[in-house]
Amino acid sequence: MYKKILVAYNGTAESRSALGEAVRLAPDASVEVHLAGVVHYPSAYLLAGEYVPEVALADEREHMEADLKEAHALLAGKGIQVTDHLVVGEPVDVICKLVTELGIDLLILGHPRSKSFALRWWRGSVDAILIERVRCSILVAADARP
Repeated sequence: MYKKILVAYNGTAESRSALGEAVRLAPDASVEVHLAGVVHYPSAYLLAGEYVPEVALADEREHMEADLKEAHALLAGKGIQVTDHLVVGEPVDVICKLVTELGIDLLILGHPRSKSFALRWWRGSVDAILIERVRCSILVAADARP
């Protein structure tokens, strides 16, 4: 049984599927469940070398806080003890850091099925990059919708 689970959560249908997997895999209070919400700098600003407005970051942070609060309530309602982590940075970097710092033995990610294979291969995806970087088991949860 996994003792420390980290769910990467961003409020999407796929990450809600990841919450469902956490509920199934955390049957009692002995399992630590951590939720990671990542506020990342809008890449369009960074690529253009522009200053990222504080308003844009504050807005994204506010949305992520609301999403985490909702996810926390869902897990707590199932009797699961959960710790929230609202982190700022590139998703792969901060999730890898949390996995290491917290001693996570299972990372649960949501995965969007709607992206084409060619697009995933060409651009890469956060979940594909994480598979190469983290040193724990990974469960990739997909949205059950067709």
